[in-house]
Amino acid sequence: MKLRAALALLAAPLALSPALAQDAVPVAPAAAPAPVPAEYVYVALTVPQGVITLALDKTHAPLTTANFLKYVDTKKMDGAVFYRAMHLDHDPEQGLLQGGVRNGANLLPPVAHEPNSKTGIKHVAGAISMARFAPGSAQADFLILLSDMPSLDADPGNDGKDPGAGFAAFGHVAAGMDVVKALWNLPRSATKGEGVMKGQILAQDVKIITARRTKAPPAGN
Repeated sequence: MKLRAALALLAAPLALSPALAQDAVPVAPAAAPAPVPAEYVYVALTVPQGVITLALDKTHAPLTTANFLKYVDTKKMDGAVFYRAMHLDHDPEQGLLQGGVRNGANLLPPVAHEPNSKTGIKHVAGAISMARFAPGSAQADFLILLSDMPSLDADPGNDGKDPGAGFAAFGHVAAGMDVVKALWNLPRSATKGEGVMKGQILAQDVKIITARRTKAPPAGN
């Protein structure tokens, strides 16, 4: 009798466990951490056509932002030029404007690559990104996007010599996008440039007169 009672006690928890599992309150998954708000450093690029104000994201792209600011603070960006206006063949309203330091004496060592898979800064219209050859070779050439260009994002599906590495976006145009568009629409040379660059080079470079840190522009500019 005692043995039968003991076996009944051992079996009781096993018999109850499915019911208890059904009544258990599900545990909610942990909430995703809130995005870290960006702290921007603003830079005004003065060109003959007006002023382009850049917002550099030092929170999410600290290395790339610091590299760009070295050129600004040492005035090595003064006299740099915008020289390329890429208009996509399949949609002439899409493309990018490219510029940077062309004087080799003013170039600083390359900056480590900060892919947007790490920074979270997408290649959308108005974004600023570093031009480069191999990852980690960017110096002082930069791109301003006139349209969304997800092909520049870090993604294993994007083709290229280094598939998936993407480019280092590090901010956006805060004001003066009309000036960017005016430069992008300037006449292009039919003969300048080689390979894919042919037909994308401006007939006349546009000089950056000065590049200086500035305050955030008024909202709505």
